[in-house]
Amino acid sequence: MRQISVVKSKLAMASAVTRVILRCEDAQETQVLDLSECQLMQVPDAVYHLMRHTELKTCDLSGNVITKIPPKFTVKFSLITDLNLSNNQIAKLPDELCALTCLQRLDVSHNSFVALPHIACQCPSLHTLLAHHNQIIEVDVTRLSRSRALEYVDLSDNPIPPRTYEELQQITQPRISMSERQKEDWEEDLIL
Repeated sequence: MRQISVVKSKLAMASAVTRVILRCEDAQETQVLDLSECQLMQVPDAVYHLMRHTELKTCDLSGNVITKIPPKFTVKFSLITDLNLSNNQIAKLPDELCALTCLQRLDVSHNSFVALPHIACQCPSLHTLLAHHNQIIEVDVTRLSRSRALEYVDLSDNPIPPRTYEELQQITQPRISMSERQKEDWEEDLIL
């Protein structure tokens, strides 16, 4: 019984590797790399090798179990305009992502962020940031309001503290989407 389990596991792994290779080959023609739902814990070095002569425009790494994006990602994929990192386990982005001067859309929703990534305000072309369904409690409101490129930020379904929530409501540019704030139990006790 254990041998069957091991064989199934090896077959699943081989299937996942084959899927990644085939998707890299497709991306060499389309400039769109879709590695979503590939059971990745990181971006494999083989991907950088296979894509070394391709100028990617879009990269979808959603639906994996990735915990971090390495700094070399920005060197290898410097022309990306759309990066989807949603539905992973990422809590922080490397500062090197600021070097993605063409990046226009970044999706980090459904991850483990507790602070809005600083690169959101530093990428010169980033106009859309999707950061909903995280655990974001820290937002540099001043920096966010001074961002020249950002047009839309989705912070819905995050436990944003009351004061930060109020400050974010005052910002007119970028447009910020937030869920209606639910009072915490301890806040209810203060009213009584």
